[in-house]
Amino acid sequence: MKRLQDASRTSPAEFECINSKKKQKKKGYKNSGVVCVKLCQVVKEYTFLDYIMGGCQINFTVAVDFTGSNGDPRSPDSLHYISPQGVNEYLSAIWSVGNVVQDYDSDKMFPAFGFGAQIPPTWQVSHEFPLNFNPTSPFCAGIEGVVEAYRVCLPQVKLYGPTNFSPIINHVACFAKQALQQTTASQYYVLLIITDGVITDMDATRDAIVNASRLPMSIIIVGVGAADFSAMEFLDGDDGHLSSRAGEAALRDIVQFVPFRQFQNAPREALAKSVLAEVPSQLMDFFRTMKLNPPNPSPAPNAAGTP
Repeated sequence: MKRLQDASRTSPAEFECINSKKKQKKKGYKNSGVVCVKLCQVVKEYTFLDYIMGGCQINFTVAVDFTGSNGDPRSPDSLHYISPQGVNEYLSAIWSVGNVVQDYDSDKMFPAFGFGAQIPPTWQVSHEFPLNFNPTSPFCAGIEGVVEAYRVCLPQVKLYGPTNFSPIINHVACFAKQALQQTTASQYYVLLIITDGVITDMDATRDAIVNASRLPMSIIIVGVGAADFSAMEFLDGDDGHLSSRAGEAALRDIVQFVPFRQFQNAPREALAKSVLAEVPSQLMDFFRTMKLNPPNPSPAPNAAGTP
């Protein structure tokens, strides 16, 4: 292609399309058309690390299933039974996922909740109670704090039911909804739900997820034990068919489900990698859709290549 000499008079740039064979055969041949560039600009495509390094804060919340189907925590058959080595599947999942996520959370103060248990002093069933029993400050210092709160909470509650997800999803969604006011990509919420079984409030949970799909929020579900997790696979939404009771489709896939038993004999890092596989793309998709840049983005390269 050959650039026209007077291109600047009509547009930023114009280029002739020259067919060399036609030019040789036809004496009056000028060109096969002109490409006019009306607008040219460099648009920065931010990566997950660009958002994190640029000041985006990931707010990590943990929710633990205390329903009766887990079994009596005092029995070695229970998923909540803490072995003489000080571990169980819930603790392993908290450690594995939390140790990765906490690196992206600057203050490392994590709200931690339980659901499906009768709690003191009234023994009412609750589906979003703080593990530290402090409603005004449910925060735990680091993953160590979450683990300690879980250990202290476990003998103080009575495992009950049913297995309702929607209350804790809607709880975190309230904070994510407030973050819609942000003018930069400064806040994103990740909810980790660790559960043993079949969900009870599927319809309400579908509604909650569809609502949350429009917010800066992702949901990670880790299934422990050997229950039928087909409902969790459905919520994962990778087939793109998740919708609310009213027929409203999820705006984007925000749920990642991983069965813990597939990683029982694998390195801890393998579980964390699988669990967190979709969060970076979910975060980027949301902020790109909302056209929000990191609070402190690195400068985009100059179109002309000059400082």
